[in-house]
Amino acid sequence: MAKYTIKRLLYSVLILFFVMFIIYILMYNMPMGYVETKARELASRPGATKTYTEWLADLNAQYGMDKGVVGGYFTWLKSALTGNWGDSWVWTVPVTQEFHDTVWYSFALGLISFIFEIIIAIPLGITAAKKQYSFTDYFTTVVAMICISMPTFFIATLLKYIFSVKLGWFDLSGMQGRNYMNLSDFGKFLDVAKHFVLPSITLIIISIGGLMRYTRTNMLEVLNSDYIRTARAKGVPEKKVINYHAFRNTLIPLVTTLGGSLPGLFAGALITETLFAIRGIGFASFASMTRGDIPFIMFYLAFISILTLLGNLISDLLYAVVDPRVRLS
Repeated sequence: MAKYTIKRLLYSVLILFFVMFIIYILMYNMPMGYVETKARELASRPGATKTYTEWLADLNAQYGMDKGVVGGYFTWLKSALTGNWGDSWVWTVPVTQEFHDTVWYSFALGLISFIFEIIIAIPLGITAAKKQYSFTDYFTTVVAMICISMPTFFIATLLKYIFSVKLGWFDLSGMQGRNYMNLSDFGKFLDVAKHFVLPSITLIIISIGGLMRYTRTNMLEVLNSDYIRTARAKGVPEKKVINYHAFRNTLIPLVTTLGGSLPGLFAGALITETLFAIRGIGFASFASMTRGDIPFIMFYLAFISILTLLGNLISDLLYAVVDPRVRLS
């Protein structure tokens, strides 16, 4: 296991090297207007000690854009490896600080939806497979297709209309209520948690459909296998056949899907966070992309790449846990 893990980590580092090179190429080929606009902004600030030309040269040198693609990439990579990702042009703070201030809101939102997605989708998928062609199966299929088909903005708008406009249970958007500053620490926590309810429900609704259908399909495939028929013929209780023999063999494809969900826990839900004004990493990255914040964009893309490689590695390692027939060698 240790040898396999080290080998995969080395492969991941190599892949990450080329992925970050592609990220740099994308940044390098962005319209120069973004850099020029930033240089002009810095030069026009009160008390500025550098001219527009000097700021433009400094920004190009900072990201190696004056050394060509290859030379510039290694200049940027050296700074990135030492933790110097530069200052965000939009948020006017170091990129890592803005990331730290926003990512945990996205993580909390993603973790809540991820847990409920598993709790709801997997049992319903298994139940639908056990009762194939029954009312339960058809009902679950219809619900799953509705969840898959409805766009995020429609679900968010519908939830806002029902629970905010009509019932008045939640605020339309934001992360804090009007009396937030007058509350105790625990009251502030509950206030923020209340503002996360509708965004969490939105993410749960749009995510359970695919996992539900995926679980049902794989469970049906396993239930029609020869060893399941043999177990039933031997008189093994149906509950043990489903929960032990069948479900355990359904875990391998599920592990692949759930392992790939790791980036989503930290990547943020761009549309959902924007619609509900949740200042998470998805909201911050959207604002940075639309306003040409090159330092933050590069950091965000590199971070997502690392999470994707890590999620694939975790999935491969979990194969040997859920299925002893798999040998990592």
